[in-house]
Amino acid sequence: MNIPERISALRALMEERGYDVYMVPTDDFHQSEYVGDHFKVREYITGFTGSAGTAVFTKDEAGLWTDGRYFLQADQQLAGTGVKLYKMGEPGVPTVEEFIASALPEGGTLGFDGRVVAIEEGAALEEAVASKDAKINYSEDLVGEVWADRPALSEKPAFALGEEYTGESTESKLARVREAMKKAGADVHVIAALDDVCWITNLRGDDVDFFPLLLSYAVITMDEMKLYIDERKLNDDMKSDLAKNNITIHPYNAIYEDIKNLDTASTVLVDPNRLNYALFNNIPGGTKVVQQVNPTIAMKAKKNDVEIRNIINAHKKDAVAMTKWMYWLKTNIGKIEITELSAAAKLETFRKEQEGYLWQSFEPICASAEHAAIVHYEPTPETDVPLTQNGLFLTDTGGGYLEGSTDISRTFAFGELTQQMKEDFTTVLQCNFNLAHAVFLEGTTGYNLDVLARMPAWRRGINFNHGTGHDVGYLMNIHEASCGFRCAIREKEQAPLMDGLVITDEPGIYIEGSHGVRTENELLVRKGPKNEYGQFLYFEPITYVPIDLDAIIPEMLTDQEREQLNEYHKKVYEIVAPHLSDEEREWLKEYTRAI
Repeated sequence: MNIPERISALRALMEERGYDVYMVPTDDFHQSEYVGDHFKVREYITGFTGSAGTAVFTKDEAGLWTDGRYFLQADQQLAGTGVKLYKMGEPGVPTVEEFIASALPEGGTLGFDGRVVAIEEGAALEEAVASKDAKINYSEDLVGEVWADRPALSEKPAFALGEEYTGESTESKLARVREAMKKAGADVHVIAALDDVCWITNLRGDDVDFFPLLLSYAVITMDEMKLYIDERKLNDDMKSDLAKNNITIHPYNAIYEDIKNLDTASTVLVDPNRLNYALFNNIPGGTKVVQQVNPTIAMKAKKNDVEIRNIINAHKKDAVAMTKWMYWLKTNIGKIEITELSAAAKLETFRKEQEGYLWQSFEPICASAEHAAIVHYEPTPETDVPLTQNGLFLTDTGGGYLEGSTDISRTFAFGELTQQMKEDFTTVLQCNFNLAHAVFLEGTTGYNLDVLARMPAWRRGINFNHGTGHDVGYLMNIHEASCGFRCAIREKEQAPLMDGLVITDEPGIYIEGSHGVRTENELLVRKGPKNEYGQFLYFEPITYVPIDLDAIIPEMLTDQEREQLNEYHKKVYEIVAPHLSDEEREWLKEYTRAI
């Protein structure tokens, strides 16, 4: 079936079951940002492939809400489907809840699969329908009934990380979680977020493309942890290690019935953004519930010394692969045909040469010319084009290593560039460095500093419609949830920047129909001096890849910015050069020269 036929089949089910409005979010049962093939329900019913978005269907309307990263992409992918794009945050655009409230008739029914909606979102929907005296039915996955050839849940095996990678045992992590539970006044903690469960158990999986996560839930008490998982994914050693920590194994979906049997005298800790609405509603009535951020969020955000050492080593390996790729691109463009997809595949071959490499840490963004104006453009066989021989090539890629994950954006210049391209490239570099060289007091949030990354662009009357940075997990999610650089408040990202945090710095400029530029380094938060004013912090860049000098206008840079760039490139050369061939090393010397 094509998209309009799928929507028609969904509406037939809505009519049959008595739904006036039906909502289809992006999430899986664990409120993950990126989901496995089985959970790509919203993509199936709308054709939009972005990582964020919510679809809403009435008897005669269909809408898709997504954020600024995906406006251009969604506009293209929704063409001809009958699904209208609602640009979140734009003036005059209703929120999902506002649209649902206006679309519902008095006494009507809103439907959704409660397993793919977070507690907090469910509460907002309850408020939205209350104005119409309407009902919510969260028990049916209607799109799943339409999707005849839906992929099965992943059955790929898990793998374990030793303490030489994690720097901390499961026993220690559980003790810390239980201490946090005590402070919250709880004796039961229900966890659905995949990265939180993986962090506690030191297990990883391959259940979501690119992200080493394991489909699982957990219920932690003061003396036991129940792990809900497909037991076939675990080998005997893993089971033995879990048992040593009094972690018992239960079928993946059994948690929904088990939660109904919780002792009503318990106090249950849940995260309203990271536990699904259906599971939450299975907690017995009368049970005291504490809603707050999972304590594991902050614990895993602050990397320990072993993790930091490993992450830096992973970035050094990745820098070698990226630099070899940059050399290959620069010396072969115009001589052989290179397309967006073949360029991405070539980078993968260089990464595979590095010890400890597993797989790419997210779907690679390789965008030539006007494709780069689509912030999260990912090439497909249908959209793949040869790289421009006169223009810019934006790349945002990453590698997953046993020592950690990387996330790096570089924009490469080929042939002749326009003056605007060079100005935009240089401005983005200034945005990146303006933030990277900040010094700030402990307690500062990413919201306090985001303006530093935008100011050089704002001075030119330009803005980028996405966050400036996100914290990065240790071989888990590339986007973690503790904090980020943003100018718009997100409640779940308001934790202060802390020593040991790894966070990205990725400003950009996007000119529709022409080009895009993004330059991204990962930053490690370090302790600076401490005095009567408090503890000062600063950033240490841990991405070691050249920034393309062919696209920079040196005269636009201040003396300080030129010095910062030269110092950065000096470090890049020192780290990467010993791992290159003679020709590559001579080339790198030129591309890291002082300007």
